[in-house]
Amino acid sequence: MTSTPLAACWQRTAQLGLALSVLLAAGLAHAQQAVNDLPGGPAVNQIDLHPPASIIAQQQHTLHYIVLGICVVIFVAVFGVMFYSILKHRKSVGHKAANFHESVAVEIAWTIIPFIIVIGMGAMATRTVVAMKDTSNADITIKATGYQWKWGYDYLKGEGEGIAFLSTLDLSHRLMSDSGKPSGDDYLLKVDNPMVVPVNQKIRIVTTANDVIHAWMVPSLGVKQDAIPGFVRDTWFRADKTGDFYGQCAELCGKEHAYMPIHVKVLSKADYAAWVAAKKKEMAALADDPSKTWELADLVARGEKVYAANCAACHRPDGKGAGPIKALDGSAIVLNDPAAQLNILLNGAANGAMPAWKQLSDTEIAAVMTYTKNAWSNQTGKLVQPAEIVAARK
Repeated sequence: MTSTPLAACWQRTAQLGLALSVLLAAGLAHAQQAVNDLPGGPAVNQIDLHPPASIIAQQQHTLHYIVLGICVVIFVAVFGVMFYSILKHRKSVGHKAANFHESVAVEIAWTIIPFIIVIGMGAMATRTVVAMKDTSNADITIKATGYQWKWGYDYLKGEGEGIAFLSTLDLSHRLMSDSGKPSGDDYLLKVDNPMVVPVNQKIRIVTTANDVIHAWMVPSLGVKQDAIPGFVRDTWFRADKTGDFYGQCAELCGKEHAYMPIHVKVLSKADYAAWVAAKKKEMAALADDPSKTWELADLVARGEKVYAANCAACHRPDGKGAGPIKALDGSAIVLNDPAAQLNILLNGAANGAMPAWKQLSDTEIAAVMTYTKNAWSNQTGKLVQPAEIVAARK
């Protein structure tokens, strides 16, 4: 029995209906997995500024609303007069165009009034901008160094002086991004080591960069400062409440730009003092003598941790790489050319696509090189001692 055109039409309609049902079900399932507002970070369908958590952020909010209000009043006044004139004096109701050349009063008015408005807004903005740049008398000074694609924090002055660490996107979030299955309210904002500061203390942030221009931005704290290679710039904030506050690099810094979040954890003074003590103990335990001779098993175990924290996001935990990122499992350089591998680690490669890792310690570089030579199918039994890295840096 052959189908009629009407039957074929009904069949196509049924198929379309089924497809729409599937899409609707998928949409409902997605809606059930929707994220929530992230305190200290972005909100769902956010159209306003982040809730302020510092005096500078509060001043920015106030300035924003005042200027926005002034603009709305000007918009309503100008377009109100314009539309009133168009509607009430149109030709269709009998009005004729007036014939005049100029009005001195109008010329003066529309010159003086905008001038006063601009001066007023400028004065308010100047007050906030000057306050933003006053980094004097800071309680704690922290250097934030931008790397492709992570942040390095060095506590230079104040409680916690001497603490230093790298802050990298949590590996699980990078894997979620690669799989196309994001989840969690803090998606692409979770880091392994957040910056930690005490509440109600003035924190000076000194910014610089190791490779390209980055920007350190935390909206809730009212901070955004470019980090430029070869230059040192500074800004500050004083958090007025405890909590977690999030930001991102705000400068297009390369292909991994989306994976360079900032997490500032604000603690009470007592909790911050406890964190400082614990962090210094941790650093002391990890401090290494570069002249120490390591056993293969110990160096591989140390290298596995370094790889997971710094390399796995791009080269993958299984060492297979992805797309243009080269695989380390079975790599001829990893297996047979330690000098070339070390040069890449210290200086980067592929015009910055592979960043330099000079900020890692001699032991960490030796450990990660040893790990890659003995992980996956690369069971070479070879190891690299920290002393070799020391010599190569000279």
